Amino acid sequence: MHRRVFVRNSALALVTMGLSPSFLRRTVLGMELPRAAKGKVLICLFQRGAADALNVVVPFGERAYYGLRPAIAIAPPSRAAGEAGALDLDGFFGLHPALAPLKPLWDRGLLAPIHAVGSPSATRSHFDAQDYMESATPDNKGTSDGWLNRYLATSGTCEACTPSPFRAVAMTPQTPRVLQGSAPTVAMNSVAEFTVRGGGTQAAQLEALYRTGSADLIHGTGTEMFEAVKMLRAANPQRYQPENGAAYPATQFGQRLLSIAQLIKSGVGLEIAFADVGGWDTHVNQGAATGQLAQRLADFGASIAELATDLGDRMQDVVIVTMSEFGRMARQNGSGGTDHGHAGAMFVIGGSVNGRRVHGRWPGLAPEQLYEGRDLALTTDFRAVFAEVAVKHLGATSLESLFPGCLPGAMPGVLG
Repeated sequence: MHRRVFVRNSALALVTMGLSPSFLRRTVLGMELPRAAKGKVLICLFQRGAADALNVVVPFGERAYYGLRPAIAIAPPSRAAGEAGALDLDGFFGLHPALAPLKPLWDRGLLAPIHAVGSPSATRSHFDAQDYMESATPDNKGTSDGWLNRYLATSGTCEACTPSPFRAVAMTPQTPRVLQGSAPTVAMNSVAEFTVRGGGTQAAQLEALYRTGSADLIHGTGTEMFEAVKMLRAANPQRYQPENGAAYPATQFGQRLLSIAQLIKSGVGLEIAFADVGGWDTHVNQGAATGQLAQRLADFGASIAELATDLGDRMQDVVIVTMSEFGRMARQNGSGGTDHGHAGAMFVIGGSVNGRRVHGRWPGLAPEQLYEGRDLALTTDFRAVFAEVAVKHLGATSLESLFPGCLPGAMPGVLG
């Protein structure tokens, strides 16, 4: 076979093997593969579809909440409500009962919810709102890169960091908006799938081809690609055993968090990890303590709780941040669901958080307190949360580069 044809066909084959073409273009050449600087890891989890914050972190102490949601409100914690009641956090807020796996993290001071947080943009478009949150530039569609990629690429954010092909990994089929940009990143469905599956002979031939010809532009990236594959092979993904009794849900989201734990423990230099999960657009039959939203939350909460269990003492160096593009209307609709709203809720989880406290200023749910007369009002810009994590956890020093054109407001104090 002609060499050019073989290279072209091989590249196409790699795409079908789960290797992002962007990885081939942007992987860093000729580098060592150390642990991340300071050993700190940020895990960002995106709930796509606009999670209903008022039924995730339940303001059971707010009388108006029950007036707005006669059929889908979560009952206040009480003996009568039993397992259908909210899980009391501070006498005013509670977790949805399906998030029971997260309650021990709250009790240990590892979980810090933030309420009434989100984007100042008034858009109710999923696509636009996700784009604004991942680029961290609300109402600006001209931003070409994601804020986490700017962190990776910007000198002065973490100058001590030594680049690694696995410094930033998304457990997604394609590179998410938040990691798009000039810095190298990797996207994969799982650690187990990040390999060359062409069989021993085919893989060996392909590797030999990539290793020949020092003047070949493909040579460097191909060499690094195989080094990266070998590194993950050494981690032996098929035999990975979670620690501390952790048992991840068999769902796609649960298994992706398992892969993130494996990467952290493998010492491949992971600093940023990303995963997302859909199914939060609950216009119809949302349910209350049980139902559609409860099922989503059960998987979400259990997966995160097992990740924290698996990482054990490593959680001292890990921060998990959850986010969704916006919240949902305060009042339930006529289909037993909730429509697109404004402010939402985030979780920050880790050994360095100021836990056992619901952060953010609560705006209230009285008619005059609602945003545009219908939504939970915004009191914390999501970029302030991102900025605090970037500075206090990752060591970023150039917020002007991370958030161009608009520095975030006061940090919410979610990290110690």
